Amino acid sequence: MQYTKLGNADLKVSRICMGCMGFGDAKNGQHSWTLDEAHSREIIQRGLELGVNFFDTAIGYQSGTSEQYLGRALRDFARREDVVVATKFLPRTQEEITAGISGQRHIEQMVNTSLKNLGMDYIDLYIYHMWDYETPLYDILDGLNRVVQAGKVRYIGISNCFAYQLAKANALAEKEGFAKFVSIQGHYNLIFREEEREMAKLCAEDNIAMTPYSSLAGGRLSKRPGETSKRLEEDSYARFKYDATAQQDQVIIDRVAELADKRGVSMTEVSLAWLLTKVTAPVVGATKLHHMEGAAKAVDLKLTAAEAAYLEEPYVPHKLVGVMAQNTPAAAKEQHVWSTGNQNIEK
Repeated sequence: MQYTKLGNADLKVSRICMGCMGFGDAKNGQHSWTLDEAHSREIIQRGLELGVNFFDTAIGYQSGTSEQYLGRALRDFARREDVVVATKFLPRTQEEITAGISGQRHIEQMVNTSLKNLGMDYIDLYIYHMWDYETPLYDILDGLNRVVQAGKVRYIGISNCFAYQLAKANALAEKEGFAKFVSIQGHYNLIFREEEREMAKLCAEDNIAMTPYSSLAGGRLSKRPGETSKRLEEDSYARFKYDATAQQDQVIIDRVAELADKRGVSMTEVSLAWLLTKVTAPVVGATKLHHMEGAAKAVDLKLTAAEAAYLEEPYVPHKLVGVMAQNTPAAAKEQHVWSTGNQNIEK
């Protein structure tokens, strides 16, 4: 495993971040393919053995049970100071807004619940899961700064936002003397490269770490035609993101398979090796041991400039989908992809 600094943060992270959305009690989540605690622990332990020290979860994953599984496993298999734990919080609910709960109080409640779920005293990277158009930006930044000052959070990150929003937020934070966002977790992979238009340029200029999700496009960049999995079959959200462009994406996927055969490696290794040249640490979801093993191998695979160009050449612009397609003031009033009404917030 290789390690790097997380942007402007004093955090040393593995080049692969283990995504924990696949862990948690399926009864409390949106995904039938999530793993129970025993199998989640096996994958977390294997990740640690492979040198992974960076783990990403969220309070919205399976009603906090993903956080619980991760926290218990890390307590048993690692020293707290040796791992970097990221978790995410959701926007205020309509019920909270009606009740007059401020953005500051919402963040305090959310972070306290996540700390309880994780069984930890602090969170290394606390991520604003999606832009909240119903809450003033000042309130969000003030609330985040307060939990940083209280020692509950070391650094803050953001997810599912536009480049202008990140720039605006960090400018306001600098003006007010608040903690600034040190990372962005956006949707980025070989078949969805819209982050390259503006976000990647902003991050390069300001040394903001990119830790993208969906790094293998829900498994599409790791499987050959005809190969399937429970997640590919049942992940309706991933189908929503990729089915409309399946034909044009398949050209790139075929090139990944071709290059994998040529190099004698897996498609996972090729896809992630390409992404590792663009970002700090991709978030790689794992529901089987070999998922983490393939991701770890990708760190050592170096593509030539010609190989990278061959993979990139067929790309055509994609429309925004999923959370980002909803990321507008009007759409903010609609149902979020992850239900914001089932957060188990500690009152």
